[in-house]
Amino acid sequence: MNPVLKLLIEGSSLTTGQMAQVAGMTEAEVNQHLEQLKKDKIFLGWRPVLDLSREAAAAAAVRAVIEVKVTPERGGGFNRFAERIARFDEVESCYLMSGGYDLLVFVKGASLPKVASFVSEKLSTIEGVQATSTHFMLRCYKEQGFLLDGGEAQSARLNVAP
Repeated sequence: MNPVLKLLIEGSSLTTGQMAQVAGMTEAEVNQHLEQLKKDKIFLGWRPVLDLSREAAAAAAVRAVIEVKVTPERGGGFNRFAERIARFDEVESCYLMSGGYDLLVFVKGASLPKVASFVSEKLSTIEGVQATSTHFMLRCYKEQGFLLDGGEAQSARLNVAP
């Protein structure tokens, strides 16, 4: 495996200088590897992990997870649906799933009515969409492997009752 890719996966918060030191390379070599990974469309960009509950304006955004059941298209299967849905600005992520539904879509909007409007006017009206099930995210406890404390004091041990 590419040593820089391995460091991106395992130590995503490292600087290029730190990656060079860990991998036994120069910083210029690390940058060359990063450029090649970008060219190969493996490395798509850096992504910060944010606790948006601490920022009032950002916390006002509404996030939802939508399960989508579709009828696969001849010659395109689920791919055309997923690609079409993924192009909407409201969509953060879109996954093909196994199980009771076909696609899992993560959506973000300015308000609950905006997300509901997206589902009822854009998503569910696509020909071939059989059903949607929308779940609104109320609170985040862990994001991309980082625990978010939400401003509450946390105990290292769970309470035990007799």
